[in-house]
Amino acid sequence: MAWSATMIGALLGLGTQMYSNALRKLPYMRHPWEHVLGMGLGVVFVNQLVKWDAQLTEDLDKMLAKAKAANERRYFDEDDE
Repeated sequence: MAWSATMIGALLGLGTQMYSNALRKLPYMRHPWEHVLGMGLGVVFVNQLVKWDAQLTEDLDKMLAKAKAANERRYFDEDDE
C-alpha cells in the first residue's frame, strides 16, 4: 500500500502543478523544480492520509470494543441479579 500511496501522491502533486500552469496558459514544464516540489508535497500528503486512516480505524475499533463491553455489562449482567 505504501508504494501505491506514494505514486498516487506524486501524480497528484505533478497533476496539480501542471493544471496550475495550464490555467495560467504557461508552458506545462515552466519551472521543473516546482513539479518536483509538488510531487514531494503530494507524496507527503497522501502518505499522511493513509497513516491517519489506519490510526482512525484502530481508534474506532477500540471505541467499538469499549461500547460493546459496556453494553454487555449493562444489559446482560443485570439479568444475573
